[in-house]
Amino acid sequence: MITTCGSALRSLVGALPARHAEPVLMYVEGAAGTGKSHLLQELADLPGTPDPARRWWRCGTDGGSPDEPSEPPENPEEPEKETEHRPEETGHRPGPTLWLVDDVHRAGDDELRRLRRMLEGLGPGSAAVVTYRPEELAVPGLPLGGPPIAYPAGLTVLRNRLAPWDEERVRRAAAGALDESSCTAEAVTRLYERTAGVPRVVVDLLAMVREQWPAFTGTAAEVDAAGVPPRLAELVLSRTHALAPEDRPVVWAAAVLDGPAGRDELIAVSGLGAAAGGRALLRALESAALTELDEGRYGFAVPLAASAVRAAVPGPVRQDLHRRTANALSRRQPADWAAVADHHRAAGDGHRWLRAVERAAEAAEASGRHEQAITLLERTLALPDLPPQARARLAPLLARNAVTGLRSDQTVEVLAQIVQDAALPQAVRGELRLDLGLMLCNQMGRFAEGWRVLEIAAAELHEVRSPLAVRAMAALVSPNWPGVSLDVHRGWLIRAEAAAEESGDDAMRTAVLANHVGLAMSWADPEVWDLLERLRVRSADPACARQAARGLCNAADSAVWLGFHGRVDDLLAEGRELSVRTGAPYTEHSAMATRLLQEWWTGRWLGLDKRCEDFVAATADMPFIASDAYVVRGLLAVAQGDWGEARSWLSQQGTFATEKLPVPLGAAAAGAVIRLMLARQDVDDAAERARAAWKVVADKGVWPWAAELAPWAVEALARAGDGATARTMVRNFSQGLGPGDAPAARAALVWSRAVLTETEALAQERRDGLLEAARLYEEAAAAYGELPRPYSQALTTEGAARCVLAADTGDTADGADTAGAAEAAAAADAADMADATDTTASPAGKTAKAGKTAKAGKAGKATRSASPDRKTGGEAVPAPDEAATTAALAELESCARRFTDLGAVWDAARARALLRTRQPARKGRPPGRPSHADQLSPREEEVAQLAVAGLTNREIAATLHLSPRTVEQHIAGAMRKTGALSRRDLAHRLGGAP
Repeated sequence: MITTCGSALRSLVGALPARHAEPVLMYVEGAAGTGKSHLLQELADLPGTPDPARRWWRCGTDGGSPDEPSEPPENPEEPEKETEHRPEETGHRPGPTLWLVDDVHRAGDDELRRLRRMLEGLGPGSAAVVTYRPEELAVPGLPLGGPPIAYPAGLTVLRNRLAPWDEERVRRAAAGALDESSCTAEAVTRLYERTAGVPRVVVDLLAMVREQWPAFTGTAAEVDAAGVPPRLAELVLSRTHALAPEDRPVVWAAAVLDGPAGRDELIAVSGLGAAAGGRALLRALESAALTELDEGRYGFAVPLAASAVRAAVPGPVRQDLHRRTANALSRRQPADWAAVADHHRAAGDGHRWLRAVERAAEAAEASGRHEQAITLLERTLALPDLPPQARARLAPLLARNAVTGLRSDQTVEVLAQIVQDAALPQAVRGELRLDLGLMLCNQMGRFAEGWRVLEIAAAELHEVRSPLAVRAMAALVSPNWPGVSLDVHRGWLIRAEAAAEESGDDAMRTAVLANHVGLAMSWADPEVWDLLERLRVRSADPACARQAARGLCNAADSAVWLGFHGRVDDLLAEGRELSVRTGAPYTEHSAMATRLLQEWWTGRWLGLDKRCEDFVAATADMPFIASDAYVVRGLLAVAQGDWGEARSWLSQQGTFATEKLPVPLGAAAAGAVIRLMLARQDVDDAAERARAAWKVVADKGVWPWAAELAPWAVEALARAGDGATARTMVRNFSQGLGPGDAPAARAALVWSRAVLTETEALAQERRDGLLEAARLYEEAAAAYGELPRPYSQALTTEGAARCVLAADTGDTADGADTAGAAEAAAAADAADMADATDTTASPAGKTAKAGKTAKAGKAGKATRSASPDRKTGGEAVPAPDEAATTAALAELESCARRFTDLGAVWDAARARALLRTRQPARKGRPPGRPSHADQLSPREEEVAQLAVAGLTNREIAATLHLSPRTVEQHIAGAMRKTGALSRRDLAHRLGGAP
């Protein structure tokens, strides 16, 4: 039976005989360090088992005498003396006895004879547990040597083999020994790999890791650096030294190969001939210096042992072993060229080392293992004494892999140093500068620096007539970067297309076409769909396919911003499939980021926050690629009312400034930040932020990218009293869009006009302006419904309802209601609304106050009347009719439900608060506040949910049109009813603990 220590203990306990039952003998085998002695100790100390006398027999110590019993008799000296001088009677002690025999492989011939007599004489109710290392038995397979023992007829004989720990058990051991932050999956996997799960080695290595300085952080490299535990080193070195000197090279060869190896390979590396090598391998196996790891594959039972043996090999001998190992590994199919390179370097063969590094990087690139290639090349190129010729060959390989892969931070620094080398050929330097510029722009977010580098690269490469000059020019066509106008990109497009035709290189033509599609899509060029069809032409050339994948994924990103959501999924699927097939992880990850934007706008919010956080974690080494995820997570936090988290996510958690993001993403993030500022009544700061963000978009000249900024920027400036600039924004936005097909931007333009009209109408108390704003909001909502963008549709629908209600100066009770009913409706919210102040965060807040003021001044049966309008100089403008007001209330209720379904807690609370300012009391309800006993009232629950989301009392008051004092009362009531001791505790009580 193969078991772990725990399951072996259970099987032993189950096998122990009752007092008068037949005796039991249990053999327990296990390699060194698997826990045999620990198992016996647990068995000796185990309570609740049959209670024979426990006696230890530790073989190979003090002549092999049994130890004192675990429960000493009344006169302990006599039994010990009897055992020592009359060992032949040890099996005939009166009463049941449990013999715990440890390390029988250490026993000599005389001790084995005495042990046999004891086992053959086990009486009723007695048992013996015998442990040993199978690899160290004098006669393989016979724990007590030969000949076979004469077992009594009534004796039950069992065998148990202890297995190493699996990775999960290693993880539990690591969790108990290390801090939570350092017990990483990477560290646990490496611990398991290096120790093979042998318990003693795991525990010893964890102790060494824990004592490291600087403190262990949980990387595989730190596990490797910890060294070899002394117990393991002594064991393997003693076994190696026990071999005859002429046999030791086969063990040294296994140490240098450092992994399972075949017989012929081991002998070849050892340098022994076939006959001598074969004999040496047999002797190494017999002495347990080596073991058979798999059929015909040999090595060390614990991989970590190879390091101890390797360190003990004399230097010149070790170099020869590395040289022969490099030759042997290069003959494997497929060859591990990275390992070959390491062995050539250890052997001192510099030229062969560099050639192997190059082959290893090329093989990794061809198979899509870009991270492996980058790591190898960075490590090599960082060496100061690298020959210039090698640097010229390896540096372009590094750059190529870095542009396609996901890591770039260290690579950027390495390439920035290399391009300063005047000894490099100009073509090589230009190629490196091209890739450096691409990394600075696309992966590091350092746009201005990257743009300058790309311009220099284009000039350098053009001088040497390299086709890569086209690639540099094509890169300068990409419009996402801030600081360069659309016209400049168009100029580079003309140059790039001409250079591509001149080069005759299909891959370069595809690169230019891919960026042409991106440029055309950005400003909504009607011809973009024809260009896209040209890009979809399949090519057998991997370089062309990789460029097409990039173009398709970029087109999907642009389509998301334009609002062509129905086309995005197909573009993403096609682009990702090409990315995976051609080994382009950067492009693949950019497509995954676009998917998050698509899910945000189309209302697929369930689990979206977690998907964003996972994406950020997965790209931690290169956070710029996660910018989309940061912004989407921030937008979610705004809608959910988690404003503290919102600012953190929208600011990229300090990794990048918003103004350094790609222009459309930066505009969206800025719009959300402005919205937060307005909600917090920081109107002047919001206006200043709006001016700065708007300038970035205006300087770029790609006006569809203003869509997510415009409504909030217009509101900020209008509320700050700068109506002239707000109107200019709307006019420029409209003119900039021109005839292009940009549905999201056109909906945002109408929304911006609605905001401007509503804000001005409220300031001037113009009912006709409010009705016009409502019409514009309805138009915007219909446009967003077509896209579809459900959240934007709900926001604009709410705006339309808000404006209709503000224009309605009459009460919302229908014609059959009496004055008493109206008063009851007012009484229901009296405690909440009586001391409400004008702390609203948007035109919505001002509208709510207008509605409340009108309501307070009305009594008796509701009427519809005309009132003077400032703009018309006193001309009567009819109020909305009853049907319009009723429809507005129904739309507002629908918005609250849609916000709730999406998870937009803050927006839902705001819509419900506005509803309560206008809805009458339910018929049959007595006047006054209903009693909720110990249950939270609807208003208390609403306030509490916003409080635990992180909003301050002032922010909750602004959202729900309450006074801060009323908010305080509701929070106090919620805490009293739930038993919460603080806001943090309230989050747990409500089940909303973050």
